[in-house]
Order: sequence, then C-alpha cells, then structure tokens
Amino acid sequence: MEKGMISLDQWSETSQAYFLSHFHADHTKGLSSKWNKGLIYCSPITAKLFPVKFPGFRVSLIRVLEVGSLHSIPLVSPSTGSQTIIQVTTIDAHHCPGAVMYLFRGEFGCVLFTGDFRWERTSERALMGKSMLLNALGGEKVDFLHLDNTYCNPSYSFPRREVIARQIVKIIASHPEHDVIIAINTLGKEDLLLHIASALNTKIWVWPERLQIMHVLGFFDVFTTNTSLTRIRAVPFYSFSVDTLEGLNTIRPTIGIMPSGLPWVVRPDSGNDPSRSSSLLVSYDISNCNTKGNHPQSEELSCVRKFHKYIYTLPYSDHSCFNEILEFVKLVQPLNIKGIVSSSSCCIDPRYHFRDLHGQDECNEPSIKKFQQQSEKFQQETLNTSPEKFVTKSSKGSHKIHTQLRTERSLRRKSGYLGLLMSRVSILRRRKRGVKILEVDIVD
Repeated sequence: MEKGMISLDQWSETSQAYFLSHFHADHTKGLSSKWNKGLIYCSPITAKLFPVKFPGFRVSLIRVLEVGSLHSIPLVSPSTGSQTIIQVTTIDAHHCPGAVMYLFRGEFGCVLFTGDFRWERTSERALMGKSMLLNALGGEKVDFLHLDNTYCNPSYSFPRREVIARQIVKIIASHPEHDVIIAINTLGKEDLLLHIASALNTKIWVWPERLQIMHVLGFFDVFTTNTSLTRIRAVPFYSFSVDTLEGLNTIRPTIGIMPSGLPWVVRPDSGNDPSRSSSLLVSYDISNCNTKGNHPQSEELSCVRKFHKYIYTLPYSDHSCFNEILEFVKLVQPLNIKGIVSSSSCCIDPRYHFRDLHGQDECNEPSIKKFQQQSEKFQQETLNTSPEKFVTKSSKGSHKIHTQLRTERSLRRKSGYLGLLMSRVSILRRRKRGVKILEVDIVD
C-alpha cells in the first residue's frame, strides 16, 4: 500500500483516511479535540466515545464502520493520481469496548492490522471473530500481518479471563470486612467489573469520568460515584500504589487487586520484609500458570500472587498470550509479519518465533542471526543490572508505580504504526520481549 493513503492508529502523518482501532491512550497520541486532518474511520462504540474522550470534537469527521461488514472507500493513488478503491472489513478484537481489527484489500493485496486483541481458544466472541475473518478472507492469503505482539514470548501464558474473574470474586468474598480497590484503565475491564457486581450482588464505585464512559456503554445501574453504596471501588492505575493501600489501611481494612497480564512484583525499599515494600516492579515469570483448563481448581489457584500484605495481582489480560498469538498466526498464514510493538530496547520481533509459519520475504537468515545476537546481549545486560538502581522516589519521598512509568522514562521510540513509550524500568523486562510501557493507560 502506498504511503499517504491510510494511517492506522497514527496521527502525525498526512493521509487520505485515518483508522482508529480502539480508544486506549497509546493508540491516540496526536489525536485531539482540534483534529482537522481528515476523516477518521472506527467502530460504532468507538464513535460514541469521541465526545467523552475529546469534548468538542467535530463529529462530522467520523465515519462509522459496522463490525463484520465490508466497506468500500475511494482513494487516490499518490503515484499515479488515479482513483483506487480499498475494501475494508472490521473484525471484533475482543480487547476493550469498540476495539476492532482491520482487513484491507485492494490493488496492494491483502493487509490485516490487528490492533490490540485477545482471542481466547474457548471464547464465543473469539470464535465468531475467527469465523468473520475467514469469511472475509474468502480463502485468500494475508500478504502482510501487523500483529499485536505485546506478549509475543513463550514465557507468557495466561488463563482465560473468566477464570481470573472467578478468582477475584473469591478473594473479595474472603475479605468480607475489607474495602476493595481494583486498578483499571479509563477503558476496558468492564466484563470483569460486571462479573464481580453480579456475583456479589453489589454496585461498584468508579470515578466521574469513568461513570460517564460506563453510561455511554449502556451500563446505568451497576456503577456509582457514591462511596457509601459499596465497599468495592475501581480506581485509575495511577492512583494504585503500596503507599495508597497503606494509607487506606490506617482508616479501615482495605485490599488492592491488580488485574493485569503485566507481571508485577513487590520489591522492598529497605530491609528484608516484603510487606513493607512501596513499589511494584516487573520480575516474575507467569509461565507456570496452568492454562490448559484440565483442572479448573488448580488453574484458578496457581495464578494468584500476593506480593504485599494488602495487594493481590492476577494475570487478567486483554492481550493475547503467546499460544493464542501462535494460533492466530497459524489461522491467517501471513506471507509477511510485523509486530505493532517494536523497540530495539525490548528485542520485540514476532518473526523470530513465527519464521516457519510465513513467507521469508521479510525474514532472512542474517536478520534472524542479528536478532538472536541482540537478544543475548540484552539478556546479559539485564542479568548484570541491579534492579534496585531503578527504584526511584517521588518528590514527596514515596515510591509510586507511576513515578517509574511516567517520570523516569528516558526515551521514546516509534514503531511503524504506534508510539511506544519506554522507561528505565524496561531494562528489567528485556527477557520478556513484547510488553508495552504506556504513559496513561497501562498494559493489561
């Protein structure tokens, strides 16, 4: 596809048509209420969220693409000046409300952009998405796959989200006298919260902006901003920290729950008592989680981690884990493949793992050898780096999760379609290629 025709989750370039996969912050950098560069194509749910996310946005610039339908969009070839038609089909990505994949076809061939997605093996929505995608392909091969490679490493293996949701309910139910805070983004994890509310027959507190989003999504009776109506609160990631939990526990008993595929672990700031830790850093391997579903009880219990006396972390992920990504690549059998998360610091490259499953146009032996050499170098650097060097203090002297993720960032690298914000904490993650560090919304 010629440059200047379309842009996917990229807002700094000049194009004839812009496509938004979903409304997480790392996919909207450069998009604002003052946008005037051109038409934006998106799903119906994403279109409804524009007035909330960007008040005053010109809705006349939004074009809604119904999920599962084929749409024809006339464009002009920059090289020839002649009109060309691209056909695009939107596919449910099952990542967060409104998230879709885009399948493009035209004179350039067949291109699939997944955006962020999670297709679990037994999910009905995933099965419908697969059927929709295969019908749209009609037996054609995907010439180029732009893949969500957030967790594209065999060490990442997550249970189904419904399994983790049940475990979270058990944790909450086992603390009947405690308040509960759950860390979430500004969009996403709605299914988890609805499951908790239904299982425990309770409302859930959310902050005002989040309540507005819930109402746009059609959830009117479950969520509230009245703290007296519930002991369960869903709070922004940036407000979730060990310091916050310790402060709340001076008022009344409170536990915190971090539902994320991103593996968090507590590292003490002084002494050997992990319960006194006040920062969360990445450092544990969750590949031991039982995800095969043969033993439901062990599947649920094996992935619960309590890294602080007040905090539970569970791998509830809205991104596909490695085996799910592998199944997806086998399903579409692309001739070429590229990860939408790309950084030399993280050594991310799905071609390394899937080079036997697609054509070799973009994946010759020298590039694989170079990738392996880089990987070994970064792993050795990680082993020689003391994690404590990267625990940093805020101006008030307290360690915060987002002090590390936001104020300690040292570089910004751009991938083909997405912006990737890296922090010094990323050095600790190089052995776990494929995880994104985000400025506002946290990897889930």
